[in-house]
Amino acid sequence: MPTTLQGRKVVVLGGTSGIGLAVAKAVLADGATVVVGSHNRAKIDAAVAELGMSATGGVLNVNDESSIMAFFEQVGPLDHLVYTAGDWKRRNNNIGNNFDLTDAQAGFGIRFWGALLAVKHAMPMIAPDGSITLTGGVLAHRPQKGAALSTAIAGAAEHLMRGLAVDLAPLRVNLVAPGLIATEVWSRLPEGAMQTMVDGQPLPRPGLPEEVAEAYLYFMRAGYTTGQVAIVDGGRLFM
Repeated sequence: MPTTLQGRKVVVLGGTSGIGLAVAKAVLADGATVVVGSHNRAKIDAAVAELGMSATGGVLNVNDESSIMAFFEQVGPLDHLVYTAGDWKRRNNNIGNNFDLTDAQAGFGIRFWGALLAVKHAMPMIAPDGSITLTGGVLAHRPQKGAALSTAIAGAAEHLMRGLAVDLAPLRVNLVAPGLIATEVWSRLPEGAMQTMVDGQPLPRPGLPEEVAEAYLYFMRAGYTTGQVAIVDGGRLFM
């Protein structure tokens, strides 16, 4: 098993911003080529321009199976699939009188069903010694009040990963569970809010996308690792 990604082809769904873009930059630095996928053509073009000549991109809607199938048919053979696509719509997470089942079901669309469909259509294209790395969240291990739905989605992604690691073996399947990471999506918070959220952690600061990307690289390189979760949370579990 090679210790670098030199000459490998990596597909990053959700690779135009945040953690996904950081993963794309990291695999390029390690000698791979990268294909980023997103629903937004303008963001794809901007990401590819930033990433450089070894990067390409394609449009897909992970809520639409035909779109996912067409994307992977265009991509062709690949070595590693990384799924970082997320749904950042504000939802009513409280299980109470105002709970909206339809909205809750939609919350699983990108993070769970989209991931599963991406695996379905990428799997025939992935090299036998390749890998799939999904994305969850530290909420699966440390629930917070008012976030029952997000906790369930993160937990479902982890259990999906474990089941796939068994079903798809010897293809390796793992998952990264980030804590609070300083990505664009958090820019809407008032100044100082992120710092308040991480006060008390052993590492009392938000994580950087580049730091989380290292966990994805490990899973792609680590030929004897499957069915595992990498928690990158600044020690939040110990708060």
